[in-house]
Amino acid sequence: MSVKKIKVPFEDGVVQTLIAGDRVLLTGTLFTARDAAHKRMIESLEKNGQLPIPIEGQVIYYVGPTPAKPGQIIGSAGPTTSERMDKYAPTLLDLGLKGMIGKGFRNDEVIQSIKKNRSIYFGAIGGSAALISEKIKSVEVIAYDDLGPEAIQKIEVVDFPVIVINDSYGNDLYKKGRQQFKL
Repeated sequence: MSVKKIKVPFEDGVVQTLIAGDRVLLTGTLFTARDAAHKRMIESLEKNGQLPIPIEGQVIYYVGPTPAKPGQIIGSAGPTTSERMDKYAPTLLDLGLKGMIGKGFRNDEVIQSIKKNRSIYFGAIGGSAALISEKIKSVEVIAYDDLGPEAIQKIEVVDFPVIVINDSYGNDLYKKGRQQFKL
């Protein structure tokens, strides 16, 4: 299986070229956000209709990196469990978010929202946080600095490894894998 190299934020139509199971290397800008930041983004939308980041065509990586050691750009930066963002994801997808990176299953509402909005959910390999952090070339806190590692950060990545879990057509790699190995 070949690996697809893709720039982020996504250009129109790129997401539709990806199918569950595709291996992808992302290069460009990602934003980090976990549950506390997602909660604040939704509260901000409800209060003033604005988000602290440009979301159109963008990808959010569900991560709360550890502090950087001297000489490092970022500490370990492995994915967190995506399920905690499920209640917020459909709203952000409706606003133009095109991709999410995390680990684990998404609920049916999120999967349907991914399909409706022609978006995508990538899995990053849990347990490889130190290796993943090597693909991050710069980090800048954008919003919610008081949240520490859960602040929204803008990160620049080069050849950041992910796999398509839920594609824009409704395919689910986890379900596909279970069906393949049923006895």
